Amino acid sequence: MQIASKIGSPSEQRTPCIVVVVHHKKVLSEAAHILDTKTNGLISSLVKRGDLRDEIGETLLINNCPGIAADRLLLVNGGNSKGTSENEFRKIVVGVARTLKSLDIKSAIDTMHKIHISDRGGSRWKIKTIAQEVSAATYQFNEFKTSKRKSSGFNKLTFLVDDASERKTMSLAFKEASGLTQGINLTKNLANRPANICTPTHLAEVSLSLAESNSNLTTQVLEEIDMEKLKMGALLSVSKGSRQPAKFIIIKYDAENPIQMKPVVLVGKGVTFDSGGISLKPGPGMDEMKYDMGGAASVIGSMLAVAIIKPEINVVGIIPATENLPDGNASKPGDIVTSMSGQTIEILNTDAEGRLILCDALTYAEQFNPEAIVDIATLTGACVVALGEHATGLLSTDDNLSNDLLSSGTRSGDKAWQLPLWPEYHKQIESPFADMANVGGRAAGTITAACFLSKFTKNIPWAHLDIAGTAWKSGMQKGATGRPVPLLIDFIQSKASGRDCDEN
Repeated sequence: MQIASKIGSPSEQRTPCIVVVVHHKKVLSEAAHILDTKTNGLISSLVKRGDLRDEIGETLLINNCPGIAADRLLLVNGGNSKGTSENEFRKIVVGVARTLKSLDIKSAIDTMHKIHISDRGGSRWKIKTIAQEVSAATYQFNEFKTSKRKSSGFNKLTFLVDDASERKTMSLAFKEASGLTQGINLTKNLANRPANICTPTHLAEVSLSLAESNSNLTTQVLEEIDMEKLKMGALLSVSKGSRQPAKFIIIKYDAENPIQMKPVVLVGKGVTFDSGGISLKPGPGMDEMKYDMGGAASVIGSMLAVAIIKPEINVVGIIPATENLPDGNASKPGDIVTSMSGQTIEILNTDAEGRLILCDALTYAEQFNPEAIVDIATLTGACVVALGEHATGLLSTDDNLSNDLLSSGTRSGDKAWQLPLWPEYHKQIESPFADMANVGGRAAGTITAACFLSKFTKNIPWAHLDIAGTAWKSGMQKGATGRPVPLLIDFIQSKASGRDCDEN
């Protein structure tokens, strides 16, 4: 979706739809007042007779209004004219986004960013929130639908500003909104592609193409022979059962004027299809295991976003990519493998493969001497049971890092919830035959998975994001959500700026 800005009067905008706000107690916003005058009091008369319900986020669509250039006028109840809360603002935007989706139009003009927020959200936050919600509501994945492949859908959102000064002031917010929505949509597209298309090789090719089209990105792809030389025995134990070669992808973002801070490293689990291996998953719902590369997709999408936004901090994205399939050569329960770190692992369950590929990637990440490592993975069904689809599971060995990530989740609306990582849980992954086992039983599965990963990040601030419940939706509306790209981008920007990313 293209993000743009435009100077001018709301009555003169030639657009399929212009969005304007009416507050509680029938108070018209400035844009609504202008349009009301041009339409000889149409808006005020409709509001007076109660056609727009007096509830935040309610909308009223008016077609073919005389006196204005727009094809449609969309009124939205914007709450108290003296200020709404951030949660109320999101409700307003979601109401508009749903209506825009139903209209089947390609573009619209917004004035909601003029709403005053009474708590903390500034202009940058409002613009990113509007762009993100409208993009999410109007997103389509039609790559494999022959009847709809040529349909571009909703592709442009324009923010109406008063003058050149306001446009200049808000230009950074427009760039951030554009980068964020493009990163989210790339994440969704990758995750929604079927596993016969989105293979480890495909992830590598997309990552290489990002570097070709963005001069501030460089991509390196390691082959299995390179992984063997690096002694990535844990990762290679997973790829053994697949005819698709594993890929180890490194994407680097080099800031033009980086602050004096070590890079942030993002590590994304890239299992492009997870059958469970020899520990085969049940058949129903196995089609959704194409989403097991959601962590990798979010890292690739985040790297595109940072390339566009250009934060003043270096970022490295690392993606171990493989399939997990049953085969005569596949790992078996009871096998013992040696990780890149030299630590040995008893594989009790081949369906706990994500942590096996991540542990070698985490060891590899240490060479960048990072400020922090954040890994992102659709790792455990236990996290879905614990937190559902609303919050990403967060576990960390560093309180400052976990607090930063939790704050970014709150600001971005991409929430996370912290789970404990106490020493007592480590006992569950002890093995009589190796340094550790790859599973610790049913109890506290999300926590013991993180305990396993923590053994490969002892020297660096590290956090683990379990996105098993938040990376995609199941059922008839199944599809990737693009999470946790908003959280990650807010976190990177806050690290780069040293302040909240919603400031004016």
